[in-house]
Amino acid sequence: MGRLKSKSDYEELRNARISENQARLASLGLQKTISELRALASSPKSDKTHVRKYCKVDYSSTPLRRSARLSGKSPPLQGRLSYWEDSDKDGKEKGPVSWRMAKAEKDLIRRQISKEALARRCESKGRGSLYDPVYGICCHYCRQKKLCGEEDCKRCGDLDMDQPCIGKTDCSNCHSTNGVLCRACLKVRYGEEMEEVRSNKEWMCPHCIEDKGINPYWICNSSLCLKKRKMVPTGIAIYRAREMGYKSVAHLLMDEFQRADKRRL
Repeated sequence: MGRLKSKSDYEELRNARISENQARLASLGLQKTISELRALASSPKSDKTHVRKYCKVDYSSTPLRRSARLSGKSPPLQGRLSYWEDSDKDGKEKGPVSWRMAKAEKDLIRRQISKEALARRCESKGRGSLYDPVYGICCHYCRQKKLCGEEDCKRCGDLDMDQPCIGKTDCSNCHSTNGVLCRACLKVRYGEEMEEVRSNKEWMCPHCIEDKGINPYWICNSSLCLKKRKMVPTGIAIYRAREMGYKSVAHLLMDEFQRADKRRL
């Protein structure tokens, strides 16, 4: 009986507190506000001003866009560079593909270089002193796109892109960028002179020498080609090569490859 009496007292105290709180909310006017918010939350949206209208667009009157390539038309020229393969009457290529720019696009990017800048062109005969993104030819090893430092070069001196650059090599076999080397890289990395290469019309780059099997130990030692072979680039190895009595870095590597093959045998 005592437990039932205590429970009844608790319920009476709880009900009294609820009535007191409701009276307090009613005096403050909050009960009405709560009921209005609940009504707005439960009722469906009927205000059409907040409804986003869908407008169907009619595209029948506008012409359809089609690619010029699908219709057989050539894309417009916008100053971009493109290279073309050309040959003379005997069927022989005139030079590296990177040297032969399409004439229609060449005229769009033709510009003048100041005389002061051209005067600095021959200050460095090895790699050239004047960088130019349009007329410069990129060396396969040092990857410097500079005008050559040869005084008699009509291409770099007169900015005539129809002429070959005599300060960069040209492989007689592939005519590709793999055989384009400047005077300094040709001397330091491969031990050859530019005058000898120009006089030899059958000169081939290390890539073609290896492909033809002329000398399997004679490889291109540029960082790009060594990484393709999963080899560490040599860096500035010419000092070590000359201290050991080698003519160039390529001669040093060739001797190391030969000795490695002998050890395997």
